[in-house]
Amino acid sequence: MSSNDSAIAVMQRFYEAERAYVMAGGPGQAGFEGIAACLDPEVELHQAPGLPFTGVWHGPEGMERFIGVMGELWQSMEFLEQRQLVDRDTVVATNRVRFVARATGREVVTSIVQTVTLRDGRIREIRPYYWDPAAISEACGGRVVAPDSDGSPAPRSIG
Repeated sequence: MSSNDSAIAVMQRFYEAERAYVMAGGPGQAGFEGIAACLDPEVELHQAPGLPFTGVWHGPEGMERFIGVMGELWQSMEFLEQRQLVDRDTVVATNRVRFVARATGREVVTSIVQTVTLRDGRIREIRPYYWDPAAISEACGGRVVAPDSDGSPAPRSIG
């Protein structure tokens, strides 16, 4: 198996495990093992300002908290289209996703491009770029959950 095929396999396992975890309700409702198996111990997820889950989420524990937040915010998350461009340890993933927000019931269909860096066959860094962060925020009813300096989520509402 080439390094590109291996990277694609890691990403497919990660996306499927993430979807299943969120749909099952996250922490306390679903096992995190499938996701954790895809993550480097020093993984970092960088979420941009303006999103309801902005900030840097550190380590598998931070990723578990982040994905738990996704489960709280979204009633459903469906990947409509996915493509991956791979160059050894770097993946650029394009996703078309349908979200339905728990707080408002609003549906958002949007595009997300992610740059993902792998190390030793595991995800080391994720940087997603949302096409319409305002639509994501509005659908969530203005709720913001960002990691504190220790990486734990600190919920707060925005005006």
